[in-house]
Amino acid sequence: MADEHTDDALLTPAEVARLFRVSPKTVTRWARAGKLTAMRTLGGHRRFRAAEVRSLLSRVEYETPQE
Repeated sequence: MADEHTDDALLTPAEVARLFRVSPKTVTRWARAGKLTAMRTLGGHRRFRAAEVRSLLSRVEYETPQE
């Protein structure tokens, strides 16, 4: 992946999982539940828009209480 910071960049479930510090399986469950919008490649693999992932990440970080 060339540049994660462009709005049209696509992230793999593993890349999204690293950002949220969760398992790639959790990211897949989020996609099935509609928490994240997944696009499918021609091979059937899920890809996530970087802009949407960053938006969700900022909301999650904002909601998490800081100690």
